[in-house]
Amino acid sequence: MNRINQKLEEDKKLLSIYFTAGYPQLNDTVSIIENLEKSGVDMIEIGLPFSDPLADGPTIQASSTTALNSGMTSEMLFNQLKNIRKTVSIPLLIMGYFNPMMQYGIENFCKKCAEIGIDGLIIPDLPVREYTEKYKAIFEKYGLINVFLITPQTSDERIRFVDEISNGFIYMVSSAAVTGSQSGFGNVQEAYFKRIASMNLKAPQIIGFGISNSETFQQATKFAKGAIIGSAFVNHLTKNGVNSISKFVEAIR
Repeated sequence: MNRINQKLEEDKKLLSIYFTAGYPQLNDTVSIIENLEKSGVDMIEIGLPFSDPLADGPTIQASSTTALNSGMTSEMLFNQLKNIRKTVSIPLLIMGYFNPMMQYGIENFCKKCAEIGIDGLIIPDLPVREYTEKYKAIFEKYGLINVFLITPQTSDERIRFVDEISNGFIYMVSSAAVTGSQSGFGNVQEAYFKRIASMNLKAPQIIGFGISNSETFQQATKFAKGAIIGSAFVNHLTKNGVNSISKFVEAIR
């Protein structure tokens, strides 16, 4: 069984952390992953930096620019992660945009992910139907879960379709804003969370965008299996460095 599915079966609310590969320093990637696992994080999303990140707010955009300027590429990330499964056992996903993956070659990218022990991919700009028609068989060949995103604007019909083809969790974007642009959830978002919960989807939902502290983590996980923190963690790395990761996670839990 894929590590993501194993984790989703655990009787707890899951904390997933996103960070940008190659940030703050080019060679921090493995250290950050190892420290996050030691701190009790359930899943990790490794951001593959891209020069035109449509859904990313200023914090993650800035970290991506720094990482790219330092020399981060798909090949470098794979090289950094080649021995990651010797020290890390929790689920690892790569989150990135489709262009770099296409440049690398979709099958080559998936094969490399499988070789080093990546469990899934999150590709915000890969259309669902294009995935099912062109790439689903490749992902399945290499045992990779593809995680789809839904937003408050996603129709019930499309949500049902996403649920039908999902073999992991659904990434539930809390609002139509970019990452890192909120501070807490209001009535509109809570109504959205309740609406999705009432649909009784087969795939668990994990909420991302706008989760930055213990309060917003608790708010989100009241209605979903887990929550994802990205911009707040990247900000923490910027200010405090890699050695202070446990303090950040403890404050959320």
